[in-house]
Order: sequence, then C-alpha cells, then structure tokens
Amino acid sequence: MSTNTLTKRIEAARNSGRLALIPFLPAGYPNKSRFWDEIDQLDASGADVIEIGMPFSDPVADGPVVEHASLKCLDAGVNLKWILSELASRKGRYKAGLVLMGYLNPVLQYGLDDFARDAASAGVHGVILADVPFEEGDFIRAAFEPHGLALIPLVGLNTTPSRMALYGDNAQGFAYFVSVLGTTGVRSQFDTSGLPPQVREGLTHAKAAFPVPVALGFGLKHPDQLKELAGLVDAAVFGSALIRHIDEGGDSKGFMQVWK
Repeated sequence: MSTNTLTKRIEAARNSGRLALIPFLPAGYPNKSRFWDEIDQLDASGADVIEIGMPFSDPVADGPVVEHASLKCLDAGVNLKWILSELASRKGRYKAGLVLMGYLNPVLQYGLDDFARDAASAGVHGVILADVPFEEGDFIRAAFEPHGLALIPLVGLNTTPSRMALYGDNAQGFAYFVSVLGTTGVRSQFDTSGLPPQVREGLTHAKAAFPVPVALGFGLKHPDQLKELAGLVDAAVFGSALIRHIDEGGDSKGFMQVWK
C-alpha cells in the first residue's frame, strides 16, 4: 500500500543504523524554477522523505524563517494547483517518500476529494495539516483513505500520553513530534544544553503510543543534535536550517553532505 512508503523509507534508514533525514522546503523556494533543482538535490543526496510546504498566508505554526519563505512563494504565484501539476509531471522521479505540509484552508479551497485524488496521483504519500486536531480529522482521513494517502499525526510537548494513543490508533506513515511549544525555527534549550528532559519524556511517550516511526522536528539547527536523538526517534525533520543555508548562498546538496 502506498502509504507504507513513508514507513518503509524511515525503517530502511533505521535498519541501516541511522536516523532517517526529512528535509522541508516550501514549494517554490527560493524561486519556482530553482525549487525543483533543490528537490532533485535533496533526493539524490539521500533524503529519506521530503516534505514540501504548501504556502499559506496565515501560517500559524511557522516561525519567521519559514513564514518569510512561504510568503515569498505566494507572491511568486505558487498555489496547490501548481504544486500538484509539477509533481505529477515528475511522478516516479524520486526515491524519497513525499509529504505535503501545510494548513487545511488551501486544501478545502482546492476541494478535499479533488486534492486527495490529485495528490495521490502526483506521487504524494502523506500530508501534514498543522491546524487539524485529532477530533477534526475523521472527514479528512475518510477522503484520503481511498487514495492511499496518509494523514500524518502532529503531536508535541503538550500532547498527553492518552491523547497520543488516540492518534496512534489511526496513525499511518509516521508521527511528527514537535520539540518546542512555539513556532518553527525558534531558539530552544536544545540549541545549547542538549535535549531537554521534557522533550526526552515526550518522545518516550510517543514511541510507546505510535506503531509507526516517530520523527522529531522544530528546533533542529546543527547535525550534532542528531547524536542525542539516537534511540529516541526514528527520523529528524529540518526546515529553517535548510532555508537559512540556501539564503546564505548554499544549496541542498551541500546541506545534506553536512547532515548525513
């Protein structure tokens, strides 16, 4: 089943003795033509799963780096129709699993059933909707399921073990654990003093609750941080760090060489 592609990619990395790497880049960044070159580089450089951001005008979970990048993409005319059309033209090109990440409003504007059909047809394996809690996800899962599209659960420090269990019962692909109470790319204790105890405890609960792999994101800025995550999670997500690298004149190939 196609949703298992995400699980298989992450498990293959784990079986080889390493964390799976999940880079995130807003669709159309740093510009609409170069974006696809960056995705090619991420895939060729060993990304296990690639998250493509669906730019939105009110990105409540995004920090300043991702928000600025997403708004720049919106100004360039990036929308879901463009993203899915471009992905469809490249279907079968990538070894990595593909995930779209964003917010519910653009999906509803596109049409939920149409989005599910077109995303799956374009080779997408899963979707993260940052503003959809468990209780509001049933109709989305019902639309996704016939197309083999996974709704990736998003949990964090304020998610209780019992609530994680609810997400775990329906989990597909992998679970995304948010390491901070805040937006992406913000500074946290993890930057300077190692993995905070509350994050370690939360990851322990997540690993117990989810039958699928667990990925950690938000706040990862340096490859050395990956060493502390060994045994606690199965994958690491990085977005703001990649965007900063590109903004400073680098490319995805060079970024991946440092993080691998």
